[in-house]
Amino acid sequence: MSSKGQDYTAQVEALKAAGCERIFSEKASAKNTDGRPEFLKLQKALLPGDTVVVTKLDRLARSSRDLHNIVHELDGLSCDFVSLGESWCDTTTDAGRLMLTIMGGIAEFERGLIRKRTDEGIERAKKQRKKFGRPERLDAGQKRVIADRYGQGATIPELAEEYSVGVGTIWRSLQPETCEAA
Repeated sequence: MSSKGQDYTAQVEALKAAGCERIFSEKASAKNTDGRPEFLKLQKALLPGDTVVVTKLDRLARSSRDLHNIVHELDGLSCDFVSLGESWCDTTTDAGRLMLTIMGGIAEFERGLIRKRTDEGIERAKKQRKKFGRPERLDAGQKRVIADRYGQGATIPELAEEYSVGVGTIWRSLQPETCEAA
């Protein structure tokens, strides 16, 4: 389940109707596998020849990359995978394995295109001398005043409190600027 307010009774009934003997359920987002204790229990309980069944793909994974990683892990355990909601997603059949391979190839191709466009955009931005990362909390004038005050004996924690920033921000402001070669 995606949220704690949702009810998964219909999903449990569909899995029972499909002949599932053991059902793992949790109310957690499927956008990643972190923080999903029932999913980890499922992985540990699997035996060769088992089939993992889900009512819909988005109940297991939110990205094609996650789905393919999970299916790959299941294959390594000699387990199959079936989605009741997407009939093409069934590793117990040759056609299902073919469809997953094709979909994985398309997803990898798309990731490559996105990576290329991103890299091109970053290069354009660097040529335009765009600054990357979070905006600076302190401007050049503030940094000069901080350096002067620090030189006169003010402590980093005192300066951090005065400027309402963390001690790391003050420390970094006191470091000499380094220029990257373009």
